Amino acid sequence: MIAEIGVNHFDIAEQRGCSPIDAAKKMINEAADAGVDAVKFQSYTADRLTSKHSPAYWDTDEETTDSQYELFQQYDDFGADEFAELADWTDANYDLDFLSTPFDFHAVEYLSEVVPAYKIASADITNHPLLRAIARKEKPILLSTGASTISEIDDAVRVIEDETPDPELCLLHCILQYPTTEENANLGMIDHLSEVYPEYEIGYSDHVPPDSGMITLLNSVFQGADIIEKHFTLDKSLDGNDHYHAMDPTDVRTFRENTSRMLTTTGSSRKEPIAAESDSRTHARRSLVAAKDIERGAEITRDDVAIKRPGTGISPTMLDVVVGRKARKKIPVDAVLSWDVV
Repeated sequence: MIAEIGVNHFDIAEQRGCSPIDAAKKMINEAADAGVDAVKFQSYTADRLTSKHSPAYWDTDEETTDSQYELFQQYDDFGADEFAELADWTDANYDLDFLSTPFDFHAVEYLSEVVPAYKIASADITNHPLLRAIARKEKPILLSTGASTISEIDDAVRVIEDETPDPELCLLHCILQYPTTEENANLGMIDHLSEVYPEYEIGYSDHVPPDSGMITLLNSVFQGADIIEKHFTLDKSLDGNDHYHAMDPTDVRTFRENTSRMLTTTGSSRKEPIAAESDSRTHARRSLVAAKDIERGAEITRDDVAIKRPGTGISPTMLDVVVGRKARKKIPVDAVLSWDVV
């Protein structure tokens, strides 16, 4: 599970009256305590990411800024030094992977020293020059596939494979809608990705506002997602940016607990009796039982035989074999039939 802190630490810093770097460390700490496996940020500058004429593609009722440039400019103060500090601090204090998504070639270069893998945003799946630069670093890659056709994913995968034969690659199902409505989550697409790309890991990057049971993420595991990424905040009530569809530490714990229960109950995929069923298998099943006293040497008729519990005698599957045979000795009513008396 990847906690996508993204740039939410800037808002947490403002809310709590601390520096963004301290807020980022606080969020890493909370994410680690909640039980995530990795934390992720975003590495960009507004000038390298977008023109000043790029309109909003998010819900402006939640994030009122209607210019991409203006929004991203608010959150682009971190660079190589800050991410290096956070990576070192994370490695020193937690058993977590530290990740950040590069949105330009400069970020690809400085992140190569601090991240064990690269995450590529859905919007860059057709940015083949950026994909090539990342693939040349020969690190594992997580590639989001939001708003993509299979042909576009194919092209991106080929670009990566051309630079790094047999890459460590995970394709993340994603819906590029902020926030994503439940009916638009389309988690069944995870199975399609698994069918088309059986050689690669498949995961899910989520933008659905969390419910109390974290059902969307739980369903993604049920559908086959091995890696899950979701935005992370310490306060879901904060205005704007990525707080309104993010999970918080309580959500992480709920998801972990529910996933553990789900995987525990999943058990074996091979249908067969298990040890816990042994007594029930013996005593709750039925046997052939004498319906009345049967005299020694008498031919056993259908009326002589009842089918009752326990299942310690001759199985009802052998009824037609028993009927017509003779009793070796007197069989009292309600006695469980066994082969030594028939």
